[in-house]
Amino acid sequence: MVTMDWKRIEGQTFAEERALYGSRALQVINCAFDGEEDGESALKESSDIVVQNTFCNLRYPFWHDHGLAISSCELTEKCRAALWYSTDVSISDCTMNGVKALRECENVRMERCTVNSTEFGWSTRGLSMKECTAAGEYFLLRSENVDFREVTFKGKYSFQYVKNVTMENCTLDTKDAFWHAEDVTLRNCTVKGEYLAWYSKRLTMIDCKIIGTQPFCYCEDLKLINCELIDADLAFEKSSVEAEITTPVVSIKNPTSGYICAPAVGELILDDPEAKCELRIGH
Repeated sequence: MVTMDWKRIEGQTFAEERALYGSRALQVINCAFDGEEDGESALKESSDIVVQNTFCNLRYPFWHDHGLAISSCELTEKCRAALWYSTDVSISDCTMNGVKALRECENVRMERCTVNSTEFGWSTRGLSMKECTAAGEYFLLRSENVDFREVTFKGKYSFQYVKNVTMENCTLDTKDAFWHAEDVTLRNCTVKGEYLAWYSKRLTMIDCKIIGTQPFCYCEDLKLINCELIDADLAFEKSSVEAEITTPVVSIKNPTSGYICAPAVGELILDDPEAKCELRIGH
């Protein structure tokens, strides 16, 4: 919370190296980190920082910060690796366009943001996103304790090796998503993409629409509750699964255990003696 003893900087431009390094209890309003000096690490090693309506066009501005609130700011493509190793962060109404914009951070809350950042969110612990739009590759690799609400995402190789994730009312257009993911629950989400959730453990999808080829192979303790599967061929290979599917499935191949309920299946491929899953077709 901003108090009377906080310092306020307004309407200034900072271009030099470590311009505000090590600041404490600081408001930065209507400023710019920009200029020919091309200085980096503007607010590194700072704490209790509020940044509003500020143009961020230089590298590494928010490293090792604690208690950081960023709102209504533009982080450009030149603002590379913007937030690393920071804790207790809120980001609202911002655009984030630099590569590797968030990494190795903890307790981050994002609302109404637009993110276009390759390699976003790697190894971040405690990330919530609400009413955000995001794009990128390898999104949230190895992140933990993630909560998404009303998020729209587009990109490849997303959510790999994530742990403890909940999503609700989200739309994901992605391939090779949730590989090796553990303890993930999606509710009322649409997920479009190829090769969904291979090698995942304890993935649960409730009231979801799933679109794409060869989903859910080599899964452990997979649960689908009242879900649609569209264009799903060669599904569930070598997976342990409990699935209640509301649409016909193109083909199912060698699920190992559990049960699958579906109104119809175009082709059943059961040529592996270990394929002992109970198939309840027409239910």
